[in-house]
Formats: sequence, structure tokens, C-alpha cells
Amino acid sequence: MDFAPLHTQAVKTIVTKVGLLVLEALDGFPRGESNLYCLGGSGVLVWAAEKPDPNTLYSRVRLNDDETISAYTVSGHSCELNLKNGKIFQAIKIL
Repeated sequence: MDFAPLHTQAVKTIVTKVGLLVLEALDGFPRGESNLYCLGGSGVLVWAAEKPDPNTLYSRVRLNDDETISAYTVSGHSCELNLKNGKIFQAIKIL
């Protein structure tokens, strides 16, 4: 799927049944927004991932076998997110 990243550049993309999961680069990304999001088939934003802290950004992401998302923030949070809507169902501060 061709798409234009929202603010910086895509550092990781994962094709899922919901759409294309995109993790954008940290440098230059606005802290008030989420740099982890899902795009639908036409490149339209389906959801932006909920963040455990409004001033953090995501640094790593992976799709789990049970179709949940594991993501980690630069602030030391380990998060489990719902693939359908990007909402956090578990977050732990690990640092």
C-alpha cells in the first residue's frame, strides 16, 4: 500500500486484517499526537494509538499471535493495545 506518513517517516509497517499499522520516527514528530496508527485500505486513518502519557511517543511495536499489539514508549511504558481500535488494555511502567 502506498501512503504518506503523517509527520516524519515510517520506521516500521505491519500489514494486519484491520489495515496497515505504522510506526513513525520519533525525531520531529509532535509530542501531542500518536506516532503509532493504523491506516485503512484507501490510506485513511482508522485510529491513532492511545498513549499512556500524553507527552510520550512509541519506540517499538509488534503484532502478537493473538492479534493484539505490544508497544513500548520512550518513557518506559510497556503497552498492550487492541488491534481494532488502538486502545490500551494494559500498560506497565517498566523504567
